[in-house]
Amino acid sequence: MTVRVAIAGSTGSIGTQTIGVIRAENAREPGSYAVAALSAGGANIETILAQIEEFRPEVVSIAREDARREVAALTTGVLVTSDSEDIVESADVVVNSVVGFAGLEVTVETLQAGKRLALANKESLIAAGPVVQPLLSIPGAEIVPIDSEHCALHQCLRSSFEPEREVRRLLLTASGGPFRGKVADELAGVTVESALAHPTWAMGPKITVDSSTLMNKGLEVIEAHELYGTPYDQIEVVVHPQSVVHSMVEFSDGSTIAQLSMPTMHLPIGYALGYPDRTRVPFGAIDWTTLSRLDFEPPDRETFRCLDLAYQAGRAGGTAPAWLSAANEVAVAAFLSGKVRWNAIADVCVDVLERHDGATPVCVADVIEADQVARRIAEEIVDQQ
Repeated sequence: MTVRVAIAGSTGSIGTQTIGVIRAENAREPGSYAVAALSAGGANIETILAQIEEFRPEVVSIAREDARREVAALTTGVLVTSDSEDIVESADVVVNSVVGFAGLEVTVETLQAGKRLALANKESLIAAGPVVQPLLSIPGAEIVPIDSEHCALHQCLRSSFEPEREVRRLLLTASGGPFRGKVADELAGVTVESALAHPTWAMGPKITVDSSTLMNKGLEVIEAHELYGTPYDQIEVVVHPQSVVHSMVEFSDGSTIAQLSMPTMHLPIGYALGYPDRTRVPFGAIDWTTLSRLDFEPPDRETFRCLDLAYQAGRAGGTAPAWLSAANEVAVAAFLSGKVRWNAIADVCVDVLERHDGATPVCVADVIEADQVARRIAEEIVDQQ
């Protein structure tokens, strides 16, 4: 049976890698997957047009009006729209690889439609956890994470019949990013170029900067809590620079089960597309004759303050994770544009969280309002830097 896939954020890093997985799987077993729908912001017209030409999707959603008109003028037999709901309707699986809070709409609409959500957009779950969780009771609605760490946890937890009783702790691995081993004084003059030079992963700029501050790992702690219901005191982070062990689950009897593969996003993408089956293409297979060592160390929480900020926001609950995510997006954008120093990313997030109003969201509108309020505060703080 052909699995019909919609890719939200198809021209970005995860989107284009999803295209690569589909190509590889269809080359191995023709007709395994069909690209039913695509969506993109509109900044990369050439890429979206090439994807349309190759896969002939039924629906293409483009956010920018000028880009949407251009794509509509250059294509035939394709519904070109601005509504992300249209891409959800045409698919069995929706890959949400939209960057940042903008991915919330796709997350909510996919689950409301009772579809599988292959989730690479962690911010929507982190910011809107209290709103997203009830949607998982809709028949057919499920989340299979694309983050390598949460995909690893998902696979490890399949070994347990009663995770609520048997799981002692979740262990999320972190590469440590480009600044592992450095102290705060050494990071005062960090450049954008150095922050984007990740030692093991090829990712988009926002998530790469998040990796350099360990905010990415902190947000993943919140995401793990939302995905698996594990209390924060039972979610730990360990630095593993080789990025071969993607995460681990320790069980009540002392056993630890880990998922290992070479660092590639193709494996978790393929896992999410094919679940509960596995892909036929061996993405990330290890040559055990050349893998000489696996190192682990605790994170430096004093230098990389964003990790503990995420624990703080997660434990506070309500809209605190949404405030943190919004503040971080604003601060990272300011760093990438040269407005603030790398060290100021954590400073902005601290200042925003100190002003959190303690609200709890009950609907999507509440989450959107929380995001907007936090962004305004973060922008004011950035302007004062």
